[in-house]
Amino acid sequence: MLIGIMGDTHDHIPHIRSVVEMLTRLEADVVLHAGDYIAPFVIPELARIPAPVIGVFGNNDGDRPFLEARCRESKTVDIRGYFVELTFEGERVALLHGHERDLLAWCRESGRYDLVVSGHTHTASVSRRESTVCVNPGEVCGYLTGVPSFAIYRTGERDARILTLEKGGR
Repeated sequence: MLIGIMGDTHDHIPHIRSVVEMLTRLEADVVLHAGDYIAPFVIPELARIPAPVIGVFGNNDGDRPFLEARCRESKTVDIRGYFVELTFEGERVALLHGHERDLLAWCRESGRYDLVVSGHTHTASVSRRESTVCVNPGEVCGYLTGVPSFAIYRTGERDARILTLEKGGR
């Protein structure tokens, strides 16, 4: 199963559209969003992905009720609060924005999850803590690092890669 991973979209529609196109081409089975959509007009763009999009709120998501309303209208994008536990093909996944540092540290260190997805720092990274793969997809917006990025993860293989819009991957 191919899981697309993004976060910190921060209203950057051109980059969001590029990531949507790439994830569509890659045939992602599901997409996880680690928060900071910012405005509700992002949701219809994410709904163009022909796979379910499951996300959490970030610390900069202002109009949460309107974001949730846009999700209901889309029928394929679902924001599930600030933290969600998921299971894909038997692999346990924690999805959170990452601004609550103690919760993020617990998720990474607990051994409870096969995959921990977080954002917030805008810095793309893939690391391992014992048997847990930790992925921060960086920032779709590219505002802080200048490098718009997202990630993909393959269940079974437990392999994660960061992909960038400028360079196609790293």
